[in-house]
Amino acid sequence: MPDDRLIVALDVPNALNGLEIAQQLGDSVGFYKIGLGMLTGGGLALANELKQDHGKRIFLDMKLFDIGATVEAAVRGLAQFDLDFLTVHGDPHVVRAAKEGASGSGLRILGVTILTSLDRGDLDDSMIKAGSIPDVVQERAGRALDAGADGVIASPREAAMIRAMPEAKGRLIVTPGVRPAGADLGDQKRVATPAAAISDGADHIVVGRPIWKADDPRAAAQAILDSLPKG
Repeated sequence: MPDDRLIVALDVPNALNGLEIAQQLGDSVGFYKIGLGMLTGGGLALANELKQDHGKRIFLDMKLFDIGATVEAAVRGLAQFDLDFLTVHGDPHVVRAAKEGASGSGLRILGVTILTSLDRGDLDDSMIKAGSIPDVVQERAGRALDAGADGVIASPREAAMIRAMPEAKGRLIVTPGVRPAGADLGDQKRVATPAAAISDGADHIVVGRPIWKADDPRAAAQAILDSLPKG
């Protein structure tokens, strides 16, 4: 069985590209993230094919945000695809609506705290309340979990802090912004290595470009898996 702590982000233009990557990775990877960027390129069809035909787990990264009724309807529609994780913004009204839409299914709702590509200057531009990013992330995580989220998305820099929160007991922490040692940071600003993220309390790490841009994607994925703490 593949180690599902690693989620490979298929942040490529279309489903054909994504399927090609999944075929290169074969049975070494069992969990894939499909995001908003591929939605118009056959993302839902790819999610369904990987799940139903290849037995993969699927993390649908839509980061939904809207009024409650709309979020609930969207999640109810997505829940019929028998996928595993879905992201929504961690605002309590959004989380509550998403949980209602997912009721009766196995779809787990993950609340986004602060996007890993943002720093304090970005938050100031968006008029997000004052305070350090860790403090804002901690408060948003607590509110999302209190609203019923099955877990949260947070940068690896905040994983240990969130794992220590009472509200996080038994909940998931999924960390993007993970880069193997020596890898290009790309557009991420708050990063850590895969091993550090898992050691700090993350249940799953999300890695994209360092795997599928590698000369040998399968070897790159295996190197990350080999670096993770055992047990």
